[in-house]
Amino acid sequence: MRMLRTPALPSVSMARPARRTGNLPAETSSFIGRRRELAEVRKRLTEARLVTLTGPGGVGKTRLAVRAATDLVRGFRGGGWLVELAEVGDPALVSNAVMAALDLRDQASADPEHLLLSYLADKELLLVVDNCEHLLGAVAALVTGVMKAAPGVRVVATSREPLAVPGEHVVPVPPFELPAPQLAGPLARLAQNEAVMLFVARAAAASGMFELTPGNQAAVADLCRRLDGLPLAIELAAVRTRVLTPQQLLQRLSDRFGLLSGGGHAAVPRQATLRTTIEWSHDLLTDAERAVLRRTCVFAGRFALEDAESVCTSGDLASSRVLDLLSSLVDKSLVVKEDAGDVACYRLHESMREFARLKLREAAEEDAVELRCAQYYQSECGRPALAGERLDEWLAWVGLEIDNIRAVLAWCLARADVQHGTELARSLGWYWMTHATTEGSRWLSEFLALDGATSEARAWALFMRGFLGVLKADPAAARPALRAAVAAARELALPGLLTQALCMGSVAEDMAGDHAAAWSMLDEAQLTTADAADVPGRLAVLQARSLHAMFQADLDTVLSASQEGERLARKAGDFYRRQAMLINLATATLLAGRLDQSAPLLAEALQAARQLDDRVAQFHLVYACGCHATLSGRPALGAKLFGAADTMRSEVDAQVMQFAAPFMDRVRQDAAAALGAAKYAAELEAGKRLDRDAAVGLALGQPARAATLDRAGTGLLGEREAEVARLVAEGLTNKEIGTRLFISERTVDSHVRAILNKLGFSSRAQIAAWVAAAG
Repeated sequence: MRMLRTPALPSVSMARPARRTGNLPAETSSFIGRRRELAEVRKRLTEARLVTLTGPGGVGKTRLAVRAATDLVRGFRGGGWLVELAEVGDPALVSNAVMAALDLRDQASADPEHLLLSYLADKELLLVVDNCEHLLGAVAALVTGVMKAAPGVRVVATSREPLAVPGEHVVPVPPFELPAPQLAGPLARLAQNEAVMLFVARAAAASGMFELTPGNQAAVADLCRRLDGLPLAIELAAVRTRVLTPQQLLQRLSDRFGLLSGGGHAAVPRQATLRTTIEWSHDLLTDAERAVLRRTCVFAGRFALEDAESVCTSGDLASSRVLDLLSSLVDKSLVVKEDAGDVACYRLHESMREFARLKLREAAEEDAVELRCAQYYQSECGRPALAGERLDEWLAWVGLEIDNIRAVLAWCLARADVQHGTELARSLGWYWMTHATTEGSRWLSEFLALDGATSEARAWALFMRGFLGVLKADPAAARPALRAAVAAARELALPGLLTQALCMGSVAEDMAGDHAAAWSMLDEAQLTTADAADVPGRLAVLQARSLHAMFQADLDTVLSASQEGERLARKAGDFYRRQAMLINLATATLLAGRLDQSAPLLAEALQAARQLDDRVAQFHLVYACGCHATLSGRPALGAKLFGAADTMRSEVDAQVMQFAAPFMDRVRQDAAAALGAAKYAAELEAGKRLDRDAAVGLALGQPARAATLDRAGTGLLGEREAEVARLVAEGLTNKEIGTRLFISERTVDSHVRAILNKLGFSSRAQIAAWVAAAG
């Protein structure tokens, strides 16, 4: 499988780079100037709950917003979170982007926006919503909803124009102040000009030795004026000091602007200035560099080297050259390198992507490259041994590529390429099931509403649409889709699909209360799996039998079917279904009162759910572990796990399994009775403050770590962050910590910044004191 060549991400959860997972990224080290604007944003946020930074592309709105949020974040108990919208092309996905930034999960909720607003209702946090201009209506509607539902949330937005919602305070972000036309005063005074500061800093970074001197100060000042103080334009010019002097740069750019203004000295509009500067940088590239740059615009988000090698090459360009060409484009600041865990990724600035798209059209390559991109992702998404032992790696890869995959799906809809779109949407089933049920349902429904796919592709898409309906506890949507899949499988003589659709259809019928229809479908499914080699079919039947028995409260059948299913899934290496069987088996064993047998089963199931980052399964299992602790004579631990499960439920909008709900409610009442109202409430609240990693660790029998977090830091730190905090307290450097934990120094630095943000500290010494106080 090609995507599995990419190194696995270094966490049991789906690791993503700091830019995407919410906590504000460490971009402030490259931040220069903007003192007035920073002060204005701080002032406005004391008066209003929504501040929008407006201005044209290339003026540095994102960096200003992130810097302002970083300065203010310690005043928010829930921290600061970055939502990036530049890579989101569909207004319907704005809520999903905010959920992803907050690490919420569209896995069970009937309405993701409802889940988001419910989650934010009691939070005190700062949201930075970046690049809103192409989604103004959707962003405005969502922000208005957040303002009404969540009084403790404040928002900093960036956009080329205001959101135009009640209560919005607009802060225009102009280009940098230009140097005075006539040089006056000492060199040090010019060096304090913000545009000059940026040029000098970026030139020094590019060449390693650039300095502002009496000999080049006039040329540098003229360059900054010629570039209208636009940060992106200044950076693109400054990087060329590696091979050209400021005087040479000024001459070449002046020639280019002279052409633009008819040879005179008329002022050029700022956006034309930026376009001309990008064009000038583009003209200095080789033909191969230009080809890679324009073709990368088809990637809506980050892309890896393997992606570019497959999509950006053709007869005129060998894939073996792409690494060197990308490296050259990064050196010239035309492409941004942005790592995701241990995976090197790249992306385009939004202004650069717009320019590259124009060049792709001019080269008459747009359709060909877009089609190559669609074929590439359809092939890659369909490669995994679907539910095998490496499913977690495949899910991590899809999480990394999801913005590009969404862009391909949208392209297929726009071009009515129903076959590619249907195949791609249904091949993503495992991702939709564990990460995005609502989104997956929408894509599948849109392609199923169109003609053009083969009958077999359509039949499998109907099955997946019904499957997602079952996961969302929506039998009204699931039943017709699954019945249609059954009919299509019979007509097309697809026995594998027929078994799967009958089994999932039986679950949907049980959900709807038609147990007779469920049993009839299950009977037929058992007849279609007479072939012992049909392991997926046999597993589907066993899972359906187990779930049907749950609806009937038949614990003996649940236990026997789940035991057989777990054994078969383990032998077949089917990780996802083995997790499902373990959950059924552990739950039924607990309900049967077999505490000694259920403990290891619960632990094994929870470990599997953590490896897949299955949030719904983690919620169910932590709740079940709370019941087990209470029934084992540890009501305080049970209450704490109940509180943790309540928080986990709020992050996915999951519900307790219907057949187990009365039992779990009764055990919860037993814990309250054993502890007394005050003690129970205190333990419940302590559990609610634990983050997901700490809660899972506590459920898995790691109370010392979780208790320390609760006592000293109210459970704000994740498992890896807690490890880093302890090593900081031991006096280790970031490099030494990275060596100890087998992670990069950069990753350690990100963890340290996250710890400082979460605990409201400003130094490593404070972290050490906090760890010491925790014992």
